[in-house]
Amino acid sequence: MKKFLGYILSIIFWFCFGLSLIIFHPIQWLCLKFGGYNAHKKSVDILNACLVASYYTLFNRVTFIDNKSIPLGQPIIFVANHQSTFDIPPLIYFLRRFHGKFISKIELASGIPSISFNLKHGGAANIDRNDPKQSIAEILKLANNMKTKNWSAFIFPEGTRSKTGKMKAFHVGGIATLLKKNPNALVVPIAIKGSYEMVQYGMYPLTPFLHMTWEVLDPLDTKDKDIEEIVKLAEETIKQKVEK
Repeated sequence: MKKFLGYILSIIFWFCFGLSLIIFHPIQWLCLKFGGYNAHKKSVDILNACLVASYYTLFNRVTFIDNKSIPLGQPIIFVANHQSTFDIPPLIYFLRRFHGKFISKIELASGIPSISFNLKHGGAANIDRNDPKQSIAEILKLANNMKTKNWSAFIFPEGTRSKTGKMKAFHVGGIATLLKKNPNALVVPIAIKGSYEMVQYGMYPLTPFLHMTWEVLDPLDTKDKDIEEIVKLAEETIKQKVEK
């Protein structure tokens, strides 16, 4: 029955989700052209609020457990497990105060209304996985912006989405590059649960009547730890929440 209702409700969802992307594409362009970074970021924040709201057309419930103890005014590396494409809008919207930027595949930076525009012009690191030199240069550019502008970064160290909810091993590379340029950055784990179920049948039908959670955990104690130990600690901390 849930899958059957998914066929019907997914049509409503994709209409709302897609309409938001189409409407906000020219809005982003106008905001960037006439208002610069801050106006553009505000439009992206509102866009992602609309995208999160579209989840409710499937009667899916979003619980975002924020962590108000995390300070502003310094670079933060948010490290999260990755379950689906739909992990991203709640991160952007609910953590908008941190000016978080993503490390994303370069393929996503073209052809997708609103999303590609933001990746191109909003400060993301758009990496070509087949070109290590280009990838490192993009991540270094983001790392420098974190240092000079107090931006933050979102990174999914698994590299690919988990289709079952069971976490994959974390990779060191991206986090290592960001920390090398920002050794005093806070490393903050985020545990995402349940979003993989939304796409268990693919992008159509989407699964309705789910409860999905995002939980921002306390910053890791990175003192006297090398990069490998920090990444392993992040993985274990998130896994305790996701797979318990």
